[in-house]
Amino acid sequence: MIVKKMHDMGVRSEHAYMAAFASIGLTVVAWATSLKAEPGTGLDRADRWGLFVGEWAPTFFGLGVALSHYEQQDGTLAASVHEFPGSKLAG
Repeated sequence: MIVKKMHDMGVRSEHAYMAAFASIGLTVVAWATSLKAEPGTGLDRADRWGLFVGEWAPTFFGLGVALSHYEQQDGTLAASVHEFPGSKLAG
């Protein structure tokens, strides 16, 4: 139900995957920024910020997979699978 609603709003699996990879990068940025911008708070606080943002990536990857499955069933999946000529699997 949520996945269908997201799909109807225009959110595609590619968007969720991009958000997941962006959150991985943001994790490193949040950790480094917290470490340098808040002197005296120590490494523990920087680690907490990094972990907080880092927990978003699996959620976005999961949404990407769910949206991809929905797009396959709906017939709106943008990506296609290409078979290699001469492969034993093609045929």
